[in-house]
Amino acid sequence: MHADQQIVLHHCSVVDGVHDKPRAGEAVLIQGDRISAIGPEGELLAAAAPEAKRLDLGGAFVMPGLLNMHTHFSLSLPGPGGGAVSALSPHALALYMADGARRTLNSGVTTVRCVAEKDHAEFAIRAAIDAGTAVGPRIFSAGRALVCTGGHGYEGTDTLECDGADDFRRGARAQISAGADLIKVMISGGIAGEHEAIDTPQLTVDEMAAVIETAHAWGRRVTAHAGPAPIIEQAVRLGLDCVEHGYQLTEPVAALMAERGTSLVPTLIVTRCGDFFDTLGVPQWMQRRSLDAGPRHVESYQLALAAGVEMLLGSDMPPYQETGGTTATVRELEHMAAFGLTPPAALRAATIGPARWLGADADIGTVEPGKYADLIAMDGDPTQDVSALRSLRWVMKGGDVVRDDSIGLHA
Repeated sequence: MHADQQIVLHHCSVVDGVHDKPRAGEAVLIQGDRISAIGPEGELLAAAAPEAKRLDLGGAFVMPGLLNMHTHFSLSLPGPGGGAVSALSPHALALYMADGARRTLNSGVTTVRCVAEKDHAEFAIRAAIDAGTAVGPRIFSAGRALVCTGGHGYEGTDTLECDGADDFRRGARAQISAGADLIKVMISGGIAGEHEAIDTPQLTVDEMAAVIETAHAWGRRVTAHAGPAPIIEQAVRLGLDCVEHGYQLTEPVAALMAERGTSLVPTLIVTRCGDFFDTLGVPQWMQRRSLDAGPRHVESYQLALAAGVEMLLGSDMPPYQETGGTTATVRELEHMAAFGLTPPAALRAATIGPARWLGADADIGTVEPGKYADLIAMDGDPTQDVSALRSLRWVMKGGDVVRDDSIGLHA
C-alpha cells in the first residue's frame, strides 16, 4: 500500500468498536495503511481525491479485524495429527506455520498473540510478514512457554524446561532476547498432559515470582496456563497479568483477579470441540478429560464475568480451524456470548480489549482515524448476534484487501 493511495469504503454500516450500535450510512476513508476519516458517505466520497479507489461493500457491516489472544500455529496435540506436525523438519515447520498465518488472516483475524510456538519459527514468519514476503496477521509472541521439568507441554520445542527461580529468570530473559513481546509460563497441569491433572500445581511461589519480576523489569507482561483456583491466586498476588483457561476458578479468586486487573482468556472452545479432536485422532483419555471439564469451565467463566474480570478472546486451536460449522475464533466468540457476554461486549473482547492488553490500542482494535486499516466486513450485524461473523466475506489489513469473496480472492 502506497502512502499516498486513498481508498473509500462505502455502502456499508460501520461497527467502530466504540459505540454499541452500527453507524449506518457512513463511509471510511483510508490513506495508505491507516484510517484517515469516518463520516457520512456523501461527504467522504466527495472529499476523496479523484484518483481514490471507491469500494462498494454492498451494504456490509464493517468492523475492526479480530484479535485472537491464544494462538498456536505449531500446535501438536497427542494423536496422529499432532504427531505429523511434531515430525516436520524445521524448514517444513516454518512453511506449515506460514500457511497457517495466511489462513488466519483470511479468516478475519488480523492480529494474534502466539503463546508457545516451536523453534521460535514465528519470529521469522513475523519478520517475513512485516517485510511483505509472507502474508499473515500482526504477530505478538511469547516465544517458547516456560515449564518445569516434565511440566505441561514439556515434550515439544515450543516450551523450555526450567527448574528453580534462577533458571526461570534465565528462561524469561532468553525469550525476550529472541524477540518475545510477553512471557508465558505453565503453572499447572492441563488437558493435554497424560501424566498430570488439570489441578496439578507445577511451579513454586519462588519460580512464579522470578518469572513475573523478570518480565516486568523488562517491560513485558506475563500470562499463565492455569486451571485451579489456589495456584491462580498465588500468581495473581505476585502480579500475574493474564490467565489462560482458568478451568476451576472460585468466587474469591475471580474477585481478586478483577481487583488486581488480571485478565482471563477463557478458551471455552477447548472443552467443547469433539469434532476437532476427532479430526486429529486425539486419544480418548484426552477427549474425556476435555469434554468432562466443560460444565465446571463454564461455571468458572461465569464467576469471572460476575466479578468483573476483563475477558479476552482466544481459541487455543488455530484461529482458522473449522469447527462447529465456522472457524475456531468465531465459535469461541459464540460461546463467550452464549454463556454471558452481550454481543457488543463479546466484540470488545475480540478487538479493543486485546489491543489494550498488548499495548497496541493506539494502532488497532477500533475503527477510528489514525488506526491501521485492519478491517473485516460481513453481511449480518454482529452487534445483534456475534454469529453474524459467519457471514464474513471481506478482509483488509493495513489498507490492503486480502480477501474479497465477490472477486474470488479467498483461498
